Amino acid sequence: MEYTLYLCFIISFAVTFLIVPFWIRACHRFKLINRDVHKNDNKKIAELGGITVLVGFVLGVLAYIAINTFIIEGSVTELLNKNLNIMACLVTILIATFIGTVDDLFGWKIGLKQWQKPILMVIAAIPVAVINAGESIVGLPIIGNFDLGLLFPLLIIPIAISGASNGFNMIAGYNGLEAGMGMIILTALGYIAWLNDYSWVTMIALCMAAALAGFYMYNKIPAKIFGGDSLTYPVGALIGCIAILGNMEKVSLIIFTPYIIEFFLKARGRFKKESFAKLNKDGSLSLKYKKIYGLEHLILYLKTKMGKKVYEQDVILTLFLIQLLFIILGFIYIY
Repeated sequence: MEYTLYLCFIISFAVTFLIVPFWIRACHRFKLINRDVHKNDNKKIAELGGITVLVGFVLGVLAYIAINTFIIEGSVTELLNKNLNIMACLVTILIATFIGTVDDLFGWKIGLKQWQKPILMVIAAIPVAVINAGESIVGLPIIGNFDLGLLFPLLIIPIAISGASNGFNMIAGYNGLEAGMGMIILTALGYIAWLNDYSWVTMIALCMAAALAGFYMYNKIPAKIFGGDSLTYPVGALIGCIAILGNMEKVSLIIFTPYIIEFFLKARGRFKKESFAKLNKDGSLSLKYKKIYGLEHLILYLKTKMGKKVYEQDVILTLFLIQLLFIILGFIYIY
């Protein structure tokens, strides 16, 4: 990578980090606030933090396009092809953020049905599908390489982006969790893309990781702002886009395994049971339900069985370690 491209990461981080305080004040002014259910102080926290991450991410990616266009010399055809893919990805992320923002603002009043969310995210996948991004040739056991043809843009891309966005939205509700998991996953996928000579895909992934890092500074315990669906939907959609654009669907599935497990655990409760825990008077957490409906609940159950008091940071750090474990498994698969 050219050293000038590091400016893109700085822009994504700095823009997000600098505008979050203004956004927090604006949210309090317009009553876009909510209570932190894992705290006893009843303090109201700003919401819709995903919008600040979006601004930092978009400006960082646009800076990358500008540097590539005006500073770094290269093939015009190759540049146009990259820019087309990047722009399609940006439109998908913008649509995903819009859907997430609508869900944040009106979901608890009007109520987006659980089955409506995947369908709406299929719409967000259209920009990436119509340009036929990625490679339609896949390797299958026994059969070998197989060209999916039109099935790839019409079926695989919508499923990947919709599935990743809705899946990433499931492990959430704890301070710094979504931003931290997003940083870990996108950094790993960005590095894998770089190993596979998709440096431009690496840039997209790391711009979002940098924006999430700027947001994490205010979202970590004790959170001053929540990300909400306006953060989880676009970050999840980007994970799907990165997997497609970098032609690394298989290793992405391995890395995304915690969310697949979460999906099946949530399915036990027909997706109506939240990931939240029961808050005790001393600030510790305990199971909210008799059964386990998520990895968060499983962590609480196991640690409680070990005779330990469990706090919010324990759940978050354990989930980070679980995610890192599957990233290591992904790298083992590659090598």
